[in-house]
Amino acid sequence: MARLIISGCNGRMGRAVEAICTAEADVEIVAGFDLLGAGEREFPVFASPADFRGEADVVVDFSSPAALNALLHFAMTRRIPLVLCTTGYLPEQLSAIDAAARQIPIFCSANMSFGVNVLLDLVRRAAAVLGERFDVEIVERHHNKKLDAPSGTALMLAEAAADGLSDTSEYVYERQSIRRARQAHEIGISSVRGGGIVGDHEVLFAGRDEVIELRHSALSREVFASGAVKAARFLAGIDAPGLYSMADLVEQFK
Repeated sequence: MARLIISGCNGRMGRAVEAICTAEADVEIVAGFDLLGAGEREFPVFASPADFRGEADVVVDFSSPAALNALLHFAMTRRIPLVLCTTGYLPEQLSAIDAAARQIPIFCSANMSFGVNVLLDLVRRAAAVLGERFDVEIVERHHNKKLDAPSGTALMLAEAAADGLSDTSEYVYERQSIRRARQAHEIGISSVRGGGIVGDHEVLFAGRDEVIELRHSALSREVFASGAVKAARFLAGIDAPGLYSMADLVEQFK
């Protein structure tokens, strides 16, 4: 039985994780962290991680970058693994995660979908084959409540494409202020925010006479919540400090 804490338990993703855990026999929610308070929940909710005095095997975080410092301090003090699903971290926060992973197991991914991580591999391989003969453009679409842009997944896709290319790539986020022809080394990233779009990512390889499109669409938030619970089970059984990712989890299913 994995004893799990949900950080950001009052948010949409936190509630999606709760719904999946409730239906699973081998996962128990022992607490939640959320600045908004308890509400009517089946488990105790704490405004600060430091207020929790119980026992837990893993924390799943779907909150905000502002919660990171308190979570890292709590996890390192209590020696509890962390599954970080939040996006929008600043570079210095990513450095703090790397440093903490030298002391405890941390699972960090901007996208918890199994399918997206297959897409990352396809993008990397396509970029290596097509090379500079094809321009790479990424379009990501999300709901109108999402705060960060571009999405963490879009940046992961851009990195995957850059890994496959031989030249150093430059990410271009907008072209309104640039009056010049597109450069071969550019990777364009465009963001769309509207309605209730759960998550849609499209990678275009545009050649002179042909276009290849690779796309992933999330039809519900459950796909991310399910991945987070899988990651929690995975990390709860690991003692060795380190920074783990979806690639490690996908490897378990091969």
